[in-house]
Amino acid sequence: MSEHIYDLIIVGAGPAGLTAGLYAGRATLDTLILEGNSVGGQVTTTSVVYNYPGVAEVDGTELMNKMQKQVADFGVEIKHAEVTKYDHLNDDVKTVIDANGQQYQARSIIISGGANPKKVGFPGEDKFRGRGVAYCSTCDGELFTGLQIFVVGGGYAAAEEADYLSRYGKHVTVLVRGDHFTCPPLIASRALDNPKVSVEYNTEVESVEGDDYLTAATLVNNKTGKKTVYHLDDGDQTFGVFVYVGTRPATQNLKGIIKLNQQGYIITDNHRQTNIPGVFAAGDIIEKELRQIVTATADGAEAATAAEKYVTEQKQRLGIPIHLEAKKPAKTVGQTSSLDNQEEVTPHSGDWLTADIVQQLQPIFARLTKKITLQVLTNETPLSDQLVGFVTEFATLDEHINVETKAAPLDVKYLPQLRLLDDTEKDTGLHYAGIPTGHELNSLVLGVYNVVGPGQTISPEMVERIKKLPAANIKIGVSLTCHFCPDVVAACQRMAALNPNITATMIDLQHFPELRKAKNIMSVPATIINDGPVIFGSQTMEQLVKAVEEA
Repeated sequence: MSEHIYDLIIVGAGPAGLTAGLYAGRATLDTLILEGNSVGGQVTTTSVVYNYPGVAEVDGTELMNKMQKQVADFGVEIKHAEVTKYDHLNDDVKTVIDANGQQYQARSIIISGGANPKKVGFPGEDKFRGRGVAYCSTCDGELFTGLQIFVVGGGYAAAEEADYLSRYGKHVTVLVRGDHFTCPPLIASRALDNPKVSVEYNTEVESVEGDDYLTAATLVNNKTGKKTVYHLDDGDQTFGVFVYVGTRPATQNLKGIIKLNQQGYIITDNHRQTNIPGVFAAGDIIEKELRQIVTATADGAEAATAAEKYVTEQKQRLGIPIHLEAKKPAKTVGQTSSLDNQEEVTPHSGDWLTADIVQQLQPIFARLTKKITLQVLTNETPLSDQLVGFVTEFATLDEHINVETKAAPLDVKYLPQLRLLDDTEKDTGLHYAGIPTGHELNSLVLGVYNVVGPGQTISPEMVERIKKLPAANIKIGVSLTCHFCPDVVAACQRMAALNPNITATMIDLQHFPELRKAKNIMSVPATIINDGPVIFGSQTMEQLVKAVEEA
């Protein structure tokens, strides 16, 4: 157990958690934010945000990047840790425990874990998740380029994401269970006025079928009972079904501890305090009428303000000095949204790295202690030339980084490929097939940081487990627009940096469709250990280590 006692621990780094962190940081509370997945929460699955005050339209990830930077500027640390248990909540000092068993103590807690996408429950939904059924347009949309796409739902997300997905699919059909959209007309018009989008009302998915991929879907009109079967168009290998039917609160580990309503949402008072003094909640996880980014940020502000008052009164009661001292800006190393989103453009011209990104990387590279070589295995293609150009520009950012290019050996697949060599010119097992831009720039930065810098902090127990892992060849299929992918890549490559018997290769599926076809991948991140079955979706370090142990 850590002996450090924080004033406040915030569980979850979505809009509510980040806003709470911002207000707590401004109030000089000693604050830690714990996030088990991607910083930014559900907003980072949103293609474009149109209804945030003062911003006409903004990419969801970009908005969360700005929030995270504000939080870091006030000295609030964000740590990747999945909270699985709470203890001593009725005491003055409360405890949260993460998936690795590490304990954190605080005088107050704000729970802002948000909510997860609901499933519809039709036959085949689970079986074909990652092979046609999807829940995140920004992660998986490009994998359905030129294919038919169905969107299931009739609310905000369904209308907005159908509009977004139309840039990829040859046609998008929205299946609305009722006789109208439940979102405001202006939002619904994004789907209704799009010539590549059609809408079928009173229509539900009865089942989906296929072999390796989806090949058929049975639709039913819930008023007439009439059924129709969609079969693949000639030449298509599959089609997509994107599900947007609401969310379920992430409160499974709170039952019997915090008072919940019948739907599982946390009940709070007007100050966002739960039934336990000093334990607050904010965002989509609480009981309320409207779940939007703006209401989540309001919840976070209210909860943090109430937490500050609670902690101040507790310290006064216990005779503990109150130090009003602003903290230095916190580092954002290890956060998947620490860098601005950069989409790869092919062919690429101009600089790869913006001035803002270069500025953000400077404090990270200032901590490098050894030389590292970025070795590019070339194959005389335009993509290979682009990778050399990107790596050459990247290497100018710090004197510890060298570049080496060489023709790829005949036995290497997935070319061109970037490999990280340590200060002895030894291959570290950290490989990148394609160009690690977009969200994957984070993976490359963390790879360098973990090889020749201090490295991301993980528990000593986990380090020992990783060093004892058997030999493993890990491939991670990614999309450069996926905000979940860098966490999985970084975790796998952290294992490779610690264990010389492990290699971890990021593979951009847009450039290597042969892997996608061989493994029937239509969703990312897609983790493959020793050419075994695909593990779809976001994975924690604990889950990945266990998967290697059992492979």
